[in-house]
Amino acid sequence: MKRLLLTLALSAGLAAPALAMEPLNQEKHINDSLRAGRIGDVIRKTCPTISARMFVVWSKVEDLKQYALDKGYKRDEVEAFLKSRTEKNRLKAEADAYLKAAGAVEGDPQSYCAVGEAEIAKGTLVGSLLRSSK
Repeated sequence: MKRLLLTLALSAGLAAPALAMEPLNQEKHINDSLRAGRIGDVIRKTCPTISARMFVVWSKVEDLKQYALDKGYKRDEVEAFLKSRTEKNRLKAEADAYLKAAGAVEGDPQSYCAVGEAEIAKGTLVGSLLRSSK
């Protein structure tokens, strides 16, 4: 029995390096969170009756950085990802597509308000970042 446990333990140890971390731009929670932040930012800048809940936004950003570090990503890797023009453009395009699919129409602030109000009402991550003055 001890021999079996030792063999399993060694096998698990040898297999561990094969379980490499996925690139940051493929980590679902991180990307979903950053996309939600971008969507919320566009809504608050476009809709005159919606603003950001800045303390919540700041808190979620800090939580997200800690999440990445806890998963084993290096601080410089996280910073480089967050500053990458390529990644910013990718997330911007994804956020724009989400807003369009949700009914936001460029040049129509009220359509962004409607999307924002719906996100708040549904209690989504985007909605948790926003406050309505209605």
